[in-house]
Amino acid sequence: MAEVLTDVRPLEDFLLMSEVEVSESIEAAREALGKRVVILGHHYQRDDVIRHADLTGDSYQLSVMASQTEADFIVFCGVHFMAESADILGKPEQVVILPDMGAGCSMADMANIDQVEEAWEQLREIGVLEQRVAPITYMNSTAAIKAFCGRNEGVVCTSSNAVPLFDVYLRNYDKMFFFPDQHLGRNTGAKFGIPLDKMVVWDPHKELGGNSPEALLDVKLILWRGHCSVHGRFKDWHVDKIRDEVPEVQVLVHPECTYEVVQKSDLNGSTSFIIKTVENAPAGSKWAIGTEVNLVKRLSDRFPDKEIHLLAPDLCMCATMYRIAPQNLAWSLDNLANGQIVNEIKVDDETKHFANVALERMISMTEKKI
Repeated sequence: MAEVLTDVRPLEDFLLMSEVEVSESIEAAREALGKRVVILGHHYQRDDVIRHADLTGDSYQLSVMASQTEADFIVFCGVHFMAESADILGKPEQVVILPDMGAGCSMADMANIDQVEEAWEQLREIGVLEQRVAPITYMNSTAAIKAFCGRNEGVVCTSSNAVPLFDVYLRNYDKMFFFPDQHLGRNTGAKFGIPLDKMVVWDPHKELGGNSPEALLDVKLILWRGHCSVHGRFKDWHVDKIRDEVPEVQVLVHPECTYEVVQKSDLNGSTSFIIKTVENAPAGSKWAIGTEVNLVKRLSDRFPDKEIHLLAPDLCMCATMYRIAPQNLAWSLDNLANGQIVNEIKVDDETKHFANVALERMISMTEKKI
């Protein structure tokens, strides 16, 4: 841990700076800290923050990459659950910092550990857990829920590896309880031919999630009632509209979009899949992409030889990610350079242990392709 040399410099100092002064402050602190700090920028982050990132990528990918550096400090320009994951996966001595503690994730907030444990107990009371039931949580969830899965034979999944993990659990378990994103769960289940009437949604505000005991005993997939506030804004009529307006367009969406949107699209996959698909597409090809606007704009700028549209006509921005501005980054780095750690994200040892169990299970299953 850094030695405390001075009082914490207030954020207000940086809010009053010009853009040039903020950028100069960031670079001065980076130079002072050298290899002791690594700045992570999620794909959905705004451009004026991304330009200062050492590493860019998806949340899990970034956490793994940061753990492989020699940095003492990981400054994660993302949201809260991502910073938790970086602390879980990082070296014990690495300190994780989130430049703005208000940068949360609405999807992750839709499932808290008390609700999940209560739902599990209700399933136990009606005999569902006499079957083999696997809890699976999306990476976009709290450390506590990842740990819950680690304790209960479950696993963490990403949008990249959800399909191989579902394959394992569908062959070895009677059913899965998937949270917090119902759409990723539904779309992945549909890829295995699970009919919609063999899936139910669990509403945490209702007894038995709003389902009958018979339905819960019969289904293959229980889906937590959660969603991404960005990807949930894409509608099936957006697909129809863009096809009418742009002949020969290919529609490429993230599986956090609704079932109806995914069914009407040409391709769906993780953020990495979307990027690689566009990278490998021929010049002159036309794409309508259903994901966060900053990434779509960045792809459009990067590939001017391809016609790239945002699927929806309105702005689809991750508002909580946007809370991290260059001023927040400058504030956290300047304080670090002066010996002060601000906004540290620390997961307790027990939670970290069981979350790692679920993550290691994920890695083992996907690497060995059980």
